[in-house]
Amino acid sequence: MTSIDFRLRDEFIQLDQLLKVTGMANSGGAAHALIVKGMVEVDGLVELRKRAKLRAGQRVRFAGQEVLLTPAATGSPTTQVATTRDQRRDLPE
Repeated sequence: MTSIDFRLRDEFIQLDQLLKVTGMANSGGAAHALIVKGMVEVDGLVELRKRAKLRAGQRVRFAGQEVLLTPAATGSPTTQVATTRDQRRDLPE
């Protein structure tokens, strides 16, 4: 399973935004479809809310990938990824 540490910029990020920013979904519509179909887990449970607010310490799993959300001020050094389209940067591989 591939694991990514995702450093939050704010208090939370919406599930659909996280899937887009990390490249797990190609678009918002694709993210919504994956979530509604029950293909995404948050903390080991299927999450059906497209805009569920995710906070530091939570884990998201989809298609053999896992994302661990970390607070901006702590955690291992990772590439900081913005939650807006104009500010995106590449994630570490």
